[in-house]
Amino acid sequence: MSIVTFWSNGKEETGKTLSLAAITTYLAVEHNYKILIIATGHKDEILNRCFWKEKKEKRNLGLFGPNTNVGMEDGIAGLSKAIKSNKVSAENITNYTKIIFKDRLEILQSYKGEKTEYEEIKKIYPDIINLANNHYDLVFVDLDKELKPEIIDTILGNSNLIVANIAQRLSSIDRFMELKEEIKILKSKKTLILIGRHDRFSKYTAKNISRYMKERNLVSTIPYNTLFFEASEEGRVPDLFMSIKSIGEDDINKFFVSEVKKTADNIMYRLQDLSIKM
Repeated sequence: MSIVTFWSNGKEETGKTLSLAAITTYLAVEHNYKILIIATGHKDEILNRCFWKEKKEKRNLGLFGPNTNVGMEDGIAGLSKAIKSNKVSAENITNYTKIIFKDRLEILQSYKGEKTEYEEIKKIYPDIINLANNHYDLVFVDLDKELKPEIIDTILGNSNLIVANIAQRLSSIDRFMELKEEIKILKSKKTLILIGRHDRFSKYTAKNISRYMKERNLVSTIPYNTLFFEASEEGRVPDLFMSIKSIGEDDINKFFVSEVKKTADNIMYRLQDLSIKM
């Protein structure tokens, strides 16, 4: 059971949330892991748009079965109240989530209520994440830049792996190298560097960036892909990954699929390696 936190410094667009959606969906389709995604932002609709089209029905359907859980807007609010009252167990977290693949992939959505209420709810995210880690094989955290520094530090410290998302540009690379000197955990083996929306034809390739940053391990990438971008706006990411399971070698989308697989494999390998060394 591991916590994988997707982090960025929030200065520019890195494709962090879409990269997380691609990797978790791939893992859910290809493996038997029980995965939970926790969105820590306020009224952040990026993940929602990836997995479903918003409907007003109180009863929502997961791709592989009915989700009879509480209403979507009540999820994180209800769970936070239950945790504060010590009335929830790790196994019951599913009652507050949205199911994408039954028994494989669920989402605890971002809070959609008032900003003042969010200020109180976000204080309990570390407790929610730790509780979920007792029930799910993998807990992926989409770490929002609006969380207070002390909350971010706590979540990063509790994480088994940090996926540091940077943009494919020199200024972003240099900024991250500076941050590594300020935030020591970013220099540890717990951190894996990921470039989202990667352009394979840029001179800033994974090899060149790794060489420039003097990284022993090759940085990971999630390439920009038109099919994936469109699916992420139409609630069709699960359908997309189901349809490209057996993609041909000559298909123009093969590179995207292979890089998602490679990055997902890197995450699982790093988790295993860190677990052995601990």
